[in-house]
Amino acid sequence: MTSLLALLCLGLSIGTRTPVKAGNVLRPILWAEPGSVVPWGTSMTLWCQGNSGSQEFRLVETSLSQPWDIRLTLKPGNKAKFSVPSVTEAYAGTYECYYLSPTGWSEHSEPLELVVTGFYDKPFLSAFPSLVVASGETVTLQCDSWLGHDTFVLTQEGDPETCWKLDSQQLPTRQRQALFQVGPVTPDRGWSFQCYGFFSHTPQKWSHPSDPLQLQVSGTSRRPSLLSPKGRIMTPGQTPTLQCHSKDAYETFALYKENSKDITQHPGYHHQAGLSQANFTLGPVSASHGGQYRCIGRHGFTSLWSEPSDPVDILVAGQLFDTPALSVEPGPSLAPGGNVTLLCQSSGWMDTFLLAKDGAADSPLCVKVAKTEAITQAQFSFHPVTSAHNGTYRCYSSSSFSPYRLSHPSDPLQLQVSGPSGDSRAMSTAVVGEFLGHVRGRDKTGDQGGAEEGDRKDEWSDREARMPSVTSACVLHSSVTLDRKNPGPLLIGLSTAGALLGLFLLLFLLFLLHRRCQAGHHKSRATHSAPQDTGLNTRSRPGTHIQENGPGDSYGEDR
Repeated sequence: MTSLLALLCLGLSIGTRTPVKAGNVLRPILWAEPGSVVPWGTSMTLWCQGNSGSQEFRLVETSLSQPWDIRLTLKPGNKAKFSVPSVTEAYAGTYECYYLSPTGWSEHSEPLELVVTGFYDKPFLSAFPSLVVASGETVTLQCDSWLGHDTFVLTQEGDPETCWKLDSQQLPTRQRQALFQVGPVTPDRGWSFQCYGFFSHTPQKWSHPSDPLQLQVSGTSRRPSLLSPKGRIMTPGQTPTLQCHSKDAYETFALYKENSKDITQHPGYHHQAGLSQANFTLGPVSASHGGQYRCIGRHGFTSLWSEPSDPVDILVAGQLFDTPALSVEPGPSLAPGGNVTLLCQSSGWMDTFLLAKDGAADSPLCVKVAKTEAITQAQFSFHPVTSAHNGTYRCYSSSSFSPYRLSHPSDPLQLQVSGPSGDSRAMSTAVVGEFLGHVRGRDKTGDQGGAEEGDRKDEWSDREARMPSVTSACVLHSSVTLDRKNPGPLLIGLSTAGALLGLFLLLFLLFLLHRRCQAGHHKSRATHSAPQDTGLNTRSRPGTHIQENGPGDSYGEDR
C-alpha cells in the first residue's frame, strides 16, 4: 500500500515477544489473543511476559479518566494472563503491564490499544475503477457510511497486525468516505480487505466490519467475449443468461459488475469449434441487476486472470413512472431505399431515449437531449432502409442520473419493408454495430465488419464484444452520417428547444430576405427620380447605391 500511514493494530510491542532490558530489569511485553481488534461478545486474553524470577504481574488501563490497576494470575514461563470471556465496550481502551522482580518493579510495557468492534452499522467497501486490477497497477478502495464517522480503518486479510487509518471526507449527500490507495498488486498474494468506521472521541469503539472485498489480479492473456443473447434490456422477473467465451482454453470464467464487490466463478467447457465458454444466469431480474458487466478467464489454478472483456450494459425496464409514445413517419410500410423516422416522445422529465428492436442482441440506439421542457422527443432516422429493418420496435425513456433504469416500454411498432429477403439479423447487427462504433470513433481504421477465415467461427462474438456501452454511445443533439460505402442509420436527437431554434432561424432568414427586397425596390425608385448624370461623378459599382445614407449624403456621390 502507498500514501498511507501504517499503524500496528496489535499495539506497538510486536515481534518475538522478547522482553527488552531496561537497566537491571527486563521491560515486559503485552499482547492480545486472538488479536487486539475484538468483536463485541467474543472472548479475549491479554498476556504479559517478563523475565525469570517474576513475582507479580499487574495490568493497567490508562485511557480512562480513573485508570485501574489489577493483579494478574502468574503462569509458568514468566507470564501472566488476563482473560475476558465476553468482551463489551467496558474493555475498549489502552493497556500497559509491569511486573515485580527480586530487584524491584519493572518499567511499563509499550501501550496496547484494545479495540472492540460492532458498535455501529457496517460501512460499504468498493473498488474503483474495478475490483479486477492489472498486475503491477494500483486501485482505489472507497469506504463510506451514512453515520458520520470521521475516521475509517482498512484491514487486510492475512496481515492482522497492520491496518491503515484515514480521516473521512464529507460528500454533498452528507455521506462520509475515505479513499485508500492500494498497490501495486501482484498475483503472488491475497488481496482481501475490510473496513471499519469510528468517531475520533471514542477511537477504540469501531463499527461492524464491511463485507470482505476480494481484488482479482489480471494479466495480459487474451480477453474473452461477453454476450447477452436475449438483448440488453430486461424486465423484472426474467432470468437471462450471459455467455462468456474465448478462443483460449480457459478452465475458469468469472463474471462481475462494475462498482460491485460480487464476482461469480464458473468452470469453462469446451466446444468442438475450439472455444471455451461459461454461462452465467442473472435473476430473477430486479432493479439491482442493472449495470455494466465484464468477464475474465484463467488457466488452471493460477491466481492471474485474463484481461477483462469489453463491457455489456444490462438495462432494467419498468423502473420509472413513464411510458413514452412511439410513432413513425411517413408510415410503417415502405419500399427499400426510402427513409423512415421513428419518433419517441415523453411527457416525463427524462433526458435519454432508447430504441430497441425485439430479438436483437445489439445495444439499443440511444439519444441524450438537453432537457428544457416537460415534453421531450427524440428522432431515430434510418436511410436507406432495407429488409434488415423489418421488425418490431419499442422505445424507452431514462434519466442520466440512473442510466440503467428505464421507463416502461412504448407500445410496439411494426416496420414492414418490402423487397428482397436476406439475413435480417446479420444486417441489423452490422448496421447498429457500425453506427455505435462510429460514434465512439472505433471505425477509424475502416473496419468493414469482416474477419479472417480462421476467425470466422468467432465473428459473432467479436462483433458483440466491439459493441460499446449504451450510456457512452448516447448522442447529444447531434447527427452522425456514415460512410456511403457502409450505409447505416442516421441518428438525430432533437428536443423541443431545438425545434424552436430552427423555427427562429427560418423567420430570421425570411426577415433578411424581406429587407433585401425592400432595399431593391427603394433603389429602383431612386434611379427614376434622380437628376440626369452630367458625367462629373462615376459609378464604378452598382453596390454604391445600396449603402445607407446620412442626412448630408446624396445619391451618386463617389466615396
